[in-house]
Amino acid sequence: MTAASNSHYSECLTFRLGEEEYGIDILRVQEIRSYEQPTRIAHAPSYIKGVIDLRGVIVPIVDLRLKLNCEQAEYTPFTVVIILNVGTTVLGAVVDAVADVVRLPPDALKPAPQLQAQVDSAFIKGIAKLDERMLIVVDIAALLGSADMGLLRAVSEVTPP
Repeated sequence: MTAASNSHYSECLTFRLGEEEYGIDILRVQEIRSYEQPTRIAHAPSYIKGVIDLRGVIVPIVDLRLKLNCEQAEYTPFTVVIILNVGTTVLGAVVDAVADVVRLPPDALKPAPQLQAQVDSAFIKGIAKLDERMLIVVDIAALLGSADMGLLRAVSEVTPP
């Protein structure tokens, strides 16, 4: 395989929310950390769990289970925070567990069906079938729409006590 043909593949970090497996563009991932209780921010939406200090940077923590209307999952030793770069904002996304990194060929991603589902399909880049696995590929920038991103930028400027 040549470098040119290699560049058409996209790589996704896969993670679990409940029984579903999701993927996110690996280029948005800064690091993966174990879950630690963030400092709560008063009057923040329920899906914003608070903020953490990541080497001097205040990072808002979003629970994707709540943002995506999944059933509330328990925080376990497998619960992790994926630190993401979305535009100029750094944020943490709480997920049940991280699985692996997969390479998706250009034709692997199929459009998401337009159904009345818990997850608004505007947040889904597509669905990929990998062997026996179905992977829901999330567009994190769309998921955290402009109003949410403004709120997250505001939250990240708050210094915890």
